[in-house]
This record gives sequence, structure tokens and C-alpha cells, in this order.
Amino acid sequence: MSRLGSALVYGIATIFVLAALVSFMFSLLLKWTDIHESSLTWIVFAASVVSLFIGGVVAGGKSQEKGWLAGGLTGLSFTAIIFLFQFLGMEKSFTVEQWLYHLAFFAAASLGGIVGVNLSSSRHERT
Repeated sequence: MSRLGSALVYGIATIFVLAALVSFMFSLLLKWTDIHESSLTWIVFAASVVSLFIGGVVAGGKSQEKGWLAGGLTGLSFTAIIFLFQFLGMEKSFTVEQWLYHLAFFAAASLGGIVGVNLSSSRHERT
């Protein structure tokens, strides 16, 4: 597998692991407190953006070059997986609001890829 391909796999895996952990934490919070799901909308969105940024950092670090491409493809892959799950599983297409969310996810993952390449290269320069 090429370096970019393995970077995408690592980035996507990181995103889904972080999403599962955040979902678990929020489910416990909703179960054991009086907080309602509607009051957490922006917090969940922010946690999602951070998860995609970290996934982009991982992808960029693994690819070691063209971080914007590695992060961007990671964000696009995430969007494609979610779109296919929603379209094929629930027979619903994305709304305009969801497309805007995923545009922000793409931007966060691309920026994360850029940061990841730079973190990776600075780590290799020290050794």
C-alpha cells in the first residue's frame, strides 16, 4: 500500500475511534444528567471538528508530504463514508446544513494534514 493510502487508513481510523469515544462520553452525560441533546449541538459539532483535525494530523504525519492532500482526502473519505451510510442505510440524502458541516470537516482535516506534515518533518530533523 502506498504511503498516502496507509496515511488515509490511519487518519480515518483515528477519526472513527475519536468519534466513538466522544459519542460514549456524551451518551453517559445525557444518561446521567439532566442535559438535553439539543443543548449539546454545537459542542458535538466542535468535538467532531477536533476529531477530524486530529485525523488530518495523523494522516499528514504518516504521509510525510503533501499534508493538505492527505488531510483533504481523509476529510473527503469521511464525508463519503457518512454519505453512503446515510444514503444507502436510511435512504436520505445530505441536507444543505449537513453539506456545510462536512465542508467545515474537510477544512479541519486539510488544516490538520498541513500541521501533521510539519510536525512530522520537525520530528525527523531532530533525530
